Amino acid sequence: MEITYIHEPNDLQCGQAVLAMLTGESVERIVSLLGNERETTLKEMKQTLRSFGFTVSDERCEVSDRSQLPRLCMLSLETPRCWHWSLFCEGVFYDPEHGVMDDFPTAKRKYYWEITTDR
Repeated sequence: MEITYIHEPNDLQCGQAVLAMLTGESVERIVSLLGNERETTLKEMKQTLRSFGFTVSDERCEVSDRSQLPRLCMLSLETPRCWHWSLFCEGVFYDPEHGVMDDFPTAKRKYYWEITTDR
């Protein structure tokens, strides 16, 4: 799957940016679809991805090392400032706040939900 990196428009839209990267939509379109320009919930993340034809696991998996991650997943990270959504795809982290990275951004706790698609 090819991902085009999108930086979060503001500190509250990491979830919308992750959804935009996965769906190919703009952050503005995702905000409009959600009716939410602030923090996104897990329910909103899953519902939006499923409406675009993605399969999202119901199981939240704790992770400590990138080698434990599946090919594609959304991440929930407890960063020094807040809980934060991020994206991992085929060995690369696409973090709406920190950019394209080779490893997790600094986070105390890390969880993922596997995503699969026919795209």
